[in-house]
Amino acid sequence: MQILDGKLVAQAVKNDLKIKVDALKEKGKKTPHLAAVLVGNNGASETYVASKVKTCVEIGYQSTLIRFDADVEEHVLLQKIQELNADDNIDGILVQLPLPKQVAEEKVITTIAAEKDVDGFHPANIGKMIQGQPAYIPATPYGILLLLEHYKIETKGKHAVVIGRSNIVGRPISILLSQNTPTGNCTVTLCHSHTRNLEAICLQADIIVAALGKPEFLTADMVKEGAIVIDVGITRVEDKTKKKGYAIKGDVHFETVAPKCSYITPVPGGVGAMTIAALMQNTYLAATQ
Repeated sequence: MQILDGKLVAQAVKNDLKIKVDALKEKGKKTPHLAAVLVGNNGASETYVASKVKTCVEIGYQSTLIRFDADVEEHVLLQKIQELNADDNIDGILVQLPLPKQVAEEKVITTIAAEKDVDGFHPANIGKMIQGQPAYIPATPYGILLLLEHYKIETKGKHAVVIGRSNIVGRPISILLSQNTPTGNCTVTLCHSHTRNLEAICLQADIIVAALGKPEFLTADMVKEGAIVIDVGITRVEDKTKKKGYAIKGDVHFETVAPKCSYITPVPGGVGAMTIAALMQNTYLAATQ
């Protein structure tokens, strides 16, 4: 069993980007600029955005953090996004999800200019991705591909089972793994809450991507020997033995599943770190294309 170390691979991606950004600075060219919009004070969202801003500093990007109260009116938020769209100094825009109930996520996503949509959620980018055209790939699926590429994991002809059909992870990674690319060419089964015989389907899988948001859902009896397991889940579970009062759990019961795997991602330190690295990669592309 080998750990797919997201922190290690993410650092390699960031190091490469820093070299490229330093080269831009030496030539007197503009450095990438990411604008992050945070609504409310959700603890997890605060952590994610702080990590993204910190990574921008580490690489040498410019970053702007824009905050709104949790009761912000939808039109106010949309107006700010339009201002960022029109600002030539801003290369990438991300609005941290989830958003409060009075704000429609779909409206926010479609308001962001497709060429600045470094999260890869805009319908124009999703459509191009499906057709195999150049596009900003959603950051978490993109991070998974970068991880597979780094470890030179052969995917061609393998049966990949994706558990979860969200537009952020499940659907896009199922498409990407099926495409005719070095990290694709899988036969893909996309499972969800209405899938029958899920355990039997998972036992057929060479690759399992667990992305449903249920802590420790995937157990050892659902995984065949030698499988590759990618754990996308990251949930705060109450744990009074911890200083913070909670523990971070993935969608995979790591202790029992890991011994059966050829490769597995940990939580934390796996896909989460790669998501931020992929976001930075998209931002660089947005600034230089």
